[in-house]
Amino acid sequence: MFKRFGSRSKPAPADAASQELGERFEQHVVIAAPPEVVFGCFFAPEALRAWWQAVRSVTTPVPFGVFAVEWATTPYRDDLLGALGGVFHGTVVDVRPGAQFLVADAWWIPPEGDPIGPMALHVTCQSDPGGCRLHVRQDGYEPSPRWRRYYAVASRGWQISLTALKRYAETPQGKRG
Repeated sequence: MFKRFGSRSKPAPADAASQELGERFEQHVVIAAPPEVVFGCFFAPEALRAWWQAVRSVTTPVPFGVFAVEWATTPYRDDLLGALGGVFHGTVVDVRPGAQFLVADAWWIPPEGDPIGPMALHVTCQSDPGGCRLHVRQDGYEPSPRWRRYYAVASRGWQISLTALKRYAETPQGKRG
């Protein structure tokens, strides 16, 4: 399910197929900021509020640390998932400060209904001529309409949020709003 840290191999065709089937989320983005700054955006409450719209968070960048992010309940309801928002939480099982982390045994607890999980979230921040090459991968899947819908909704949310993260990290610290 996961590549070993430091692996530079490209995703196998089966990986691309599983993303197309809605079984995970994976995206790369280049951000004009140092990797340490981008990494820090996943662990600073003010950054998480700005780019991920978190209302509360406890994210601890140490092995066995907490990674919990809460969003406000949406006023609209998805046909399969119900109201969106809720809490995503898991345990940081591997961390290389400023470079990468892995959250395992992660679950999305929706505002109503059953949780979805377990999942894993793997984030890497590598030096790039443009600043930082960010790679985000979220895995975990059961073959059901609810899981496929979760990834459809989460993938769109990640795309919007990573655009906001890029904008946030590229803005000088004194000018962030």
